[in-house]
Amino acid sequence: MLRTRHFVYDLIGIMKVYGIANCNTVKSARAWLDTRSKSYEFVDYKKSPPTRELLARWCAEFGWENVLNRRGTTWRMLEPAAQNRIKDEKSAVALMLAKPSIIKRPIVESGKTLLLGFDEADFASKLRV
Repeated sequence: MLRTRHFVYDLIGIMKVYGIANCNTVKSARAWLDTRSKSYEFVDYKKSPPTRELLARWCAEFGWENVLNRRGTTWRMLEPAAQNRIKDEKSAVALMLAKPSIIKRPIVESGKTLLLGFDEADFASKLRV
């Protein structure tokens, strides 16, 4: 059902914003969208973790090194041995499935447009605001 749900949203053009509700960057991105009256569905990684297929698509678009957030608290709290095991997309996706908080955020899907992180200029040009 999840795939069908994503497919239907893509057809009718509803934007999806993936992230964690209490993340400051996500809050900034959502506030930016709200002030411009952009409709979107917010998907909280903690309540509805992304699937392996969705992570693979994001990694194909942005590169797994960019989707994996090595600057955040979740990464810093990992044991060095666990950090050292992340060598490729397969190991990164496995970690992101186990610890969704380690995924960079927000990730925005709007039709064929995908955005990683929040940059006002990037949002304005790619989301045509």
